[in-house]
Amino acid sequence: MTTGYRDVLALPGVTPLLVSSLLARVPASAAAITLTLHVVLTLDLGYAAAGAVGAAATVGMAIGAPVLGRLVDRRGLRAVLALTTAAAAVFWTVAPHLGYPALLVTAFLGGLLAFPVYSITRQALAAAVPQDRRRPAFALDSMSVEISYIIGPAVGSVLMVTLSSPVAMAVVGVGWVAAGVAFRVLDPPTRTGVAEPGERPPPVRTWLDRRLLAALLGTAATVLMVFGTELSMIASVQGAGPVYAIALVNAVWCTASLAGGYLHGRARRSHPQALLVGALALATLPVALGGAWWTFALLLVPAGLLTAPALAAGSERVSVLAPEPARGVVTGLHGSATTLGAAAGTPLAGVLIDVSGPGTAIVAVGVLGAVAAGVSALLNRS
Repeated sequence: MTTGYRDVLALPGVTPLLVSSLLARVPASAAAITLTLHVVLTLDLGYAAAGAVGAAATVGMAIGAPVLGRLVDRRGLRAVLALTTAAAAVFWTVAPHLGYPALLVTAFLGGLLAFPVYSITRQALAAAVPQDRRRPAFALDSMSVEISYIIGPAVGSVLMVTLSSPVAMAVVGVGWVAAGVAFRVLDPPTRTGVAEPGERPPPVRTWLDRRLLAALLGTAATVLMVFGTELSMIASVQGAGPVYAIALVNAVWCTASLAGGYLHGRARRSHPQALLVGALALATLPVALGGAWWTFALLLVPAGLLTAPALAAGSERVSVLAPEPARGVVTGLHGSATTLGAAAGTPLAGVLIDVSGPGTAIVAVGVLGAVAAGVSALLNRS
């Protein structure tokens, strides 16, 4: 453990916040696979219908994150926790018993009122950690995301396969409610004390400038590349190797990202977000050359080493640009950028896989990431 990480974890409230956010992200990362398998296995409607439910929830979360962030700015965190925890309890209780049309609508409403654990964690970290120590703090946050995505989908899949659909979804719902209760007990500060809840925020035009747009674009591009590459890798490995190889390749990829996040957090200086996103794009392109499953494991290591640093750099940049009275809505916009990147990456890759193959999909998301990195750099220079 390096001095930078020790200093961050020693700050009041940071360690409980990171532990609580990791536990809260497990049901969050398990939710998507649980809903997908419910539609496919229980409702017997296929993956297209499951994708529509996922898309409805994603659109709801993209809209809801900045709205809930604005509510945090005006009413404080407790009000948002009360609303989102109650919404999670209702959604995960009734969802297993709904027909498909009702589930589609309810998924959108559930996403709209979903507990924004990613945004709240980053907002609370920005409030608890001085600006000169935020790089290791957000590196720890990015590593926490990687760990949750190793655990959550695996847990959701096992629950759906071994238990009935209502029981599995109830377990995920209990996890969501427990996360809301834990954050309510912890009640992390979301402000540094410079502004109080209810203070009138500055006009949007004063903070939604080119620098913030560049940071949001870089974040969306990073997530688009990750999700597009993931689907392409799954399609390639599934056709060229044993099914268990997908889990092995994903484990190598996530481990590389954890290592990259750790190295990013202990580095002596921060690297520009646009530079890291551009490097990730260049590291993604060679993955298109993969053949046997083990070649994907090797080719994804450079991209993995850059994934967590690119995400952490985006979080750090947004924390610097967000004015205190509007920190909640700005952090919510950052969450929306993450959600939209995921929502765009998967269907784009899916279409290209069907038309031209996984290699074309990987090249496409890599090129889009490089273009977005270039635009972000130009916006920052302007």
